[in-house]
Amino acid sequence: MLDRRVETFAEAIAGIGDGATILLGGFGGAGTPLGLIAAIHAAGLRELTVVCNNGGSATADLSLWLAAGQVRKLVCSYPKSKANTTSSFSDLYRAGKIELELVPQGTLVERIRCAGAGLGGFFTPVGAGTALAEGKETRLIGGREHVFETPLPGDVALLRGRQADRLGNLTYNRTARNFAPAMATAAKLVVAEVEEFVELGALDPESVVTPGIFVDRVVRREAPQ
Repeated sequence: MLDRRVETFAEAIAGIGDGATILLGGFGGAGTPLGLIAAIHAAGLRELTVVCNNGGSATADLSLWLAAGQVRKLVCSYPKSKANTTSSFSDLYRAGKIELELVPQGTLVERIRCAGAGLGGFFTPVGAGTALAEGKETRLIGGREHVFETPLPGDVALLRGRQADRLGNLTYNRTARNFAPAMATAAKLVVAEVEEFVELGALDPESVVTPGIFVDRVVRREAPQ
C-alpha cells in the first residue's frame, strides 16, 4: 500500500548529501519548514546551494545553515531581511565565503516553474540593461530588450504544508504556500513537513494544491528528529 509518510525527520532527509541544490520553501516566516531545516543542520550537510526567497529571517530558519557554514551558494531575491536577527549572510558574503546569485522574485519562481515544466527557459524584460543581465543572452522583442533566463531545478525541495494524506496530497495555510507548489514540480526529491495527517479521502480535491504525485516523503512537524 502506497504510503509516503515517514516517522522521523531523519527518515525524511535520508539520502540528501553534501553539495545538494535545495529548493527551500518559505517567505520570511510563512511556510518555512523549520523542522526539516533543523534536520539538515543536525546532519551536518555541507556545500549546499540554496534556492529561496530571502537570506534568513530568524535564527531557526536558513540562518541556522548560514551560521554553521553549510551553504556554499545562495540563489534568492532578498538576501538580507530587516527582520533578520543574525548578520550571518552579510558577514559571510563580505568575507568571500559564500556566493550569491540575485534573482528578481518573479523571475525566480518562473525559472523554478520552467524546470518543473521541462521548458528550456524564457525571455523577460526584467533585469534588462542592469548588472543582472551581464553574461546572459538578450533579444529585442516588440522593440523592448529581453533577457534569457534558464530553468532552476533542485536536487531536493523542502516544503511546509498544512495537511497531508498517506499519498502525499498537500494543502497549505493560505499564503504559506508561496513558492512550494512550483518547487514541488522542480526537484528530484520532494519532502514536506505538515501540521497533521488526515485519512485518505478526507481532503476535498479542490483544496489539494500539490498532488501527491509530486511528493516523495511527508513528516509531521512534531515528529522526532
